[in-house]
Amino acid sequence: MERKAQPFNVIGQLAALRRYALSLVRNPEDAEDLVHDSLVKAYERQSSFRTGANIRNWLLSIVHNTHVDRLRQRRAVDRRHEAAAQLAEQSLPANQDHSVRLKQVREAFFSLPEEQREALHLVAIEELSYQEAANALGIPVGTLMSRVSRARARLRAFEQPETEATIHHLRIVGGSSDDQQ
Repeated sequence: MERKAQPFNVIGQLAALRRYALSLVRNPEDAEDLVHDSLVKAYERQSSFRTGANIRNWLLSIVHNTHVDRLRQRRAVDRRHEAAAQLAEQSLPANQDHSVRLKQVREAFFSLPEEQREALHLVAIEELSYQEAANALGIPVGTLMSRVSRARARLRAFEQPETEATIHHLRIVGGSSDDQQ
């Protein structure tokens, strides 16, 4: 009984992949993560593997390329963090009133119903057009506009003190304001 060789036997290569990953990152946990990410890429690109080619070499090159991609990504993140740190050093910390106010606005935003919060976030923060935001949420533009309007109205109500908000909504019917005394 002759056993047929499997052309895409990744399991047999795990030891070599782990050794190579460990030599690249010098940390067992990071090496496992690197091997995992590499195997995910290998399975996603399994169709590009030529039958009869050396699977070990192919997998080791994926580990190498994944490692290089991670290094590039880490450097880019570090550069962004350094740039943000330089900007932060130039700015002044917010005073306590501003910090409290910002926290209140944030809490008011997060207290909005989810559908209103999603719509407002896409339009006001991500700066999508109404059509783009509606497409992203899979809803008609009119529905999106209604949700954004209701969210903004709730936030405006939060901005106004209770008495001021109720005064503008009250109307005197039948008589003048002098008759109330």
